[in-house]
Amino acid sequence: MDNWISVYTTTERYRAEIVKSLLAEENIEAVIFDQKDSSYLAFGQIEVFVPPEDENLAAELIKSHPH
Repeated sequence: MDNWISVYTTTERYRAEIVKSLLAEENIEAVIFDQKDSSYLAFGQIEVFVPPEDENLAAELIKSHPH
């Protein structure tokens, strides 16, 4: 996952899960990286990462679907 690209950032875990599912439906591998502070859940972000070769397609899919 060294070169993977962040294609979506949110503060709500369920939104990241929706985006990950959307990408999976299109056979795009995606992972969620949760940077929220475990003590203070109001701080930090959650990002969805994809391989570099899927960045453009993933960005278009996310842009075209409400989440």
